[in-house]
Amino acid sequence: MKIEWMNKCLAMVLGSLLLLGFSGATWAQKTQALDKVVVAGWSKPITEITNLLVEEEKGFFKAHQIELGFLPGAGGGDALRNLLSGQADVAFTDPGSFFTALDKGEKLRSIYDIYPQNVFNVVSLKSQNILKPADLRGKRIGVYSLSSGTRQNLQVLLHQAGLTEADVTVVVTGLLNFAPLMQGQVDATAATDTGLLIGRQRGLGGVNVMEIKNHLNISSDFFVVREDTYQQKKEVLKRFLKAYQDSAKWMIGSPEEAAKLAVKYAIDGQNPSMNLDIIRLRNESSVSATTAQRGLGAFDMVSLQKGAKAYQSFGVIQRDILVKDVVSQDLLPPHTPAKR
Repeated sequence: MKIEWMNKCLAMVLGSLLLLGFSGATWAQKTQALDKVVVAGWSKPITEITNLLVEEEKGFFKAHQIELGFLPGAGGGDALRNLLSGQADVAFTDPGSFFTALDKGEKLRSIYDIYPQNVFNVVSLKSQNILKPADLRGKRIGVYSLSSGTRQNLQVLLHQAGLTEADVTVVVTGLLNFAPLMQGQVDATAATDTGLLIGRQRGLGGVNVMEIKNHLNISSDFFVVREDTYQQKKEVLKRFLKAYQDSAKWMIGSPEEAAKLAVKYAIDGQNPSMNLDIIRLRNESSVSATTAQRGLGAFDMVSLQKGAKAYQSFGVIQRDILVKDVVSQDLLPPHTPAKR
């Protein structure tokens, strides 16, 4: 009996060791299976991209075997430069910067429509009496940077009045560019809806706002990759996009939680109430009639082609760009329409 009991104990110990060994191997395999994907941002880690900043806490990307990295930038053009230099795998950039890079011969592909709504605007104090695009002639106008979507969309607005940048003075003011407007260093400033919200919270006062979407309502930002990355790493990119979509759905569904976490992770997230307002604005820009039918990240190809033609007519780009050749939706997660 004693020998039989010892054999049973030995079997249990060996079984436990085997189980631990298997679990350890499984854990090691999962750890080794993480694929590093670095996103080149157009901005610093700010509240409106909270869903990208909370990975340590929420683990959206790790759940899909992705190790997420974030490289800050100063505009969509900066994000593309970091992508093309090999410092990043995916660029968070705007259509104007994307079209401009393609126009210069870069081999790129857009794979996810982050914000299908145009969120850009040009804002001026009421005292300037700037009411329409033609009123910008001779004015000093702030932009985040010369490689940002604010500059590209300013060009769109100027074109509406038959103007170009030669008819105004473009001033680089940085991301929080309403201080220069309030201090009289510029007469107007190109910004985003969230930028305007922050400016108003900080005492901007009465302003006139010209929304670019009233002139050209195309997407504000895409995920863009190098063509070779698109061809060679489709499986990794599919997992990355699924993880990002999960994070976007979380922020849409849990804006209050996101606003609280932004206090911890966003450099401008000190005010939870303001965070919530910013997050709600960005959530609104993440959805459209197209995404309602085909899921977050889906492109409106007709609208995007009109945008490419418009940028060509503005003189921002010189050659024809066929979006069907540079925009792909085959990596997007499958979409199941909601039942009515």
